[in-house]
Amino acid sequence: MGSPVRLPAWQALTSHHNTLTELNMSNLFQENPNRAKEFCATGAGWTLDFSKNRATQETLSLLTKLAEEAGLKEATEALFSGAEINNTENRSVLHTALRASHKQTSLMVNGTNVLDEVRATLAQMKDFVAQLTSEQWHGFSDKAITDVVSIGIGGSYLGPKVVTEALTPYADTGLKVHFVANIDGSDITGKLAQLNPETTLFLISSKSFGTLETLYNANAARAWFLENGGPESEVHRHFAAVSSNVKKAVAFGIAEENIFPMWDWVGGRYSLWSAIGLPIALAVGMDNFEQLLEGANDMDEHFQSAPYEQNLPVIMGLLGVWYSNFYDAQSHALIPYDHYLRALPAHIQQLDMESNGKANFLNGDKVDINTGPIIWGGAGTNGQHAYHQLLHQGTRLIPVDFIAPLTSHNPVADHHAQLFANCLSQSQALMLGKSLNQAEQELKESGCNDADIAKIAPHKVIQGNRPSNTLLTEKMTPKTVGALIALYEQKTFVQGTIWGINSFDQWGVELGKVLGTDIYNRLASDQANDSLDSSTQALIAAFKANQK
Repeated sequence: MGSPVRLPAWQALTSHHNTLTELNMSNLFQENPNRAKEFCATGAGWTLDFSKNRATQETLSLLTKLAEEAGLKEATEALFSGAEINNTENRSVLHTALRASHKQTSLMVNGTNVLDEVRATLAQMKDFVAQLTSEQWHGFSDKAITDVVSIGIGGSYLGPKVVTEALTPYADTGLKVHFVANIDGSDITGKLAQLNPETTLFLISSKSFGTLETLYNANAARAWFLENGGPESEVHRHFAAVSSNVKKAVAFGIAEENIFPMWDWVGGRYSLWSAIGLPIALAVGMDNFEQLLEGANDMDEHFQSAPYEQNLPVIMGLLGVWYSNFYDAQSHALIPYDHYLRALPAHIQQLDMESNGKANFLNGDKVDINTGPIIWGGAGTNGQHAYHQLLHQGTRLIPVDFIAPLTSHNPVADHHAQLFANCLSQSQALMLGKSLNQAEQELKESGCNDADIAKIAPHKVIQGNRPSNTLLTEKMTPKTVGALIALYEQKTFVQGTIWGINSFDQWGVELGKVLGTDIYNRLASDQANDSLDSSTQALIAAFKANQK
C-alpha cells in the first residue's frame, strides 16, 4: 500500500475538514441533545465518551469509510491469523495469541500450533510463581526469597513495571518486586542497597541475553551476589531468565528449567503478556495475571467483532488520524486520574512512538503525511498544576485522553469525588473555554476598574473547542487494566494500517545501538577519533579527561 492520500475517503475528508473551520463543539451539543449518547461506545469493561471531539456524524462516516478503503478489515484478519505482516523482518505478529489460549485451541504458524507453546509457558510460569509465593524456593542460606529484581529494558521493563504498579491493590503474594533498566549505575546501586543477597532473586529479561543495558546490570547483580557471600555454585538459586538464548543463560549460571522462552513473533513493546510479565505474576499472583490476559482478550474480541462506529480501538485510532493529518496535531496527551496508573503514559509512549514513528510506507516509498504523534502525559490532578496550562491556552492543538475509574480502591472521605470532578471539569474546560466577554464580566464583578479590565481580560481568554476523549471503567482490576492496554495496542495498529506503515519493526532503535558500541570502544581505548565529526571528538575527549 502506498500513501492513503490517494484514497477517495481521504480526499473527501480533506474537503469535509475545509467546511468545519467554524465548527464549535459547544454548538454541537446545543444542536443535538442526544450527542453524548450517540458519541459513546462500550467494550471489554470500558466506556468511551468521544462526544467532545471536532467531529460530526458525517466526519465519523467518512473516517469509517477511510478505514474500509485502507484495508483495516483485511489487516486485522492477517494480524490475528499469524500472517507475516511485519514485512521488513518476515515475521508474524502474535502478541494477541498470548492472551487467547484459554479460548482458542489452535493457531498454526509455519506448521506449529503456537498456542501449545503459549500454554506450556503459562504452566511453567504457574509452577515458578507457586514455588516462590509458597516459600518453597530458598536461597543459598536456605531462607525463602522475599524480593525479586526484574532486569530488562524497553518492553521488557516498561510494560511489566506499569502493570505491576497499576495492580498494586492486588499485590498480596508476599514478594516485593523491583525493576532495574537504566545502565546508569545509580539505578542498580540504589536497588541493591535495599536488598539482602540471601533472599533476593534476579529475573533477567533479554531475548538475546546480550542486550547491552540488561547484560551490564545482570553482571553487576551477579558480582554483588558473589561479593556478599553468595557461592558461585548457588547462582542458580538466585537467577532466572526470559530469553531465547538458552546457552548464554546457562553459561551465566541459570538452571535451564528456570529459563522461559521468547518468540520472534512477539515484539518487546507487546511482550508483557508473555513470560516477560513474570514480575506482574510474582507481585499479584498467577490468577490475577490470567485475569489480565482475559481482559486483553476481551478487548481483542471487541476489536474484531464490533462495528467500526461502536469499536473503541477503531474510533480512537480514526480520531487520532483526524487530528494528526487534518488538524496537524503534533502530540497526544494521556491523563489517567488514578494514582496507580500514573506510569501508563510512559508505556503507551513506547508502544505508539516505537510502532508508528516511521518515514516509509509498506512499499518503501517515503511518507508524505504525518505519522506517529508525540505521546506524553501524567497523573491527574498533578498535571493541572503543570502542563494543563499549555493544553488550555497554548498555541498547539493537543487532543487528550482522560482515563478514570468510577470507584477507588482506597476511599478517603470525598477524595475520589474530588478527583473525578477534576477529571470532568478539565475535559469540560477544554471544550468550553472562556470568551473575552466572560473574562471582562468576571473582572467587573470582582471590583476591577475599567483600565485593569482592559489590561487583564485578554490574558484570561481561553480559546476552548479543544478535543478530548473520556475513558471510564467501574474499577481498575486485572481485567480492566488488561483491556485498557490492549485497547491502546489495537488503536496503534489501526493508525499504522490507515497510514500504510509497518507498526512492528523498529530500525531507528538499532542505529543508536550500533553507534553506541563504536563510541564505547573509543572511550575504552586509545583509538584515534579523527574520522568522527568534531563535536563527537570533543565530547569523547571531555569524558576521557575526567576519568580517574
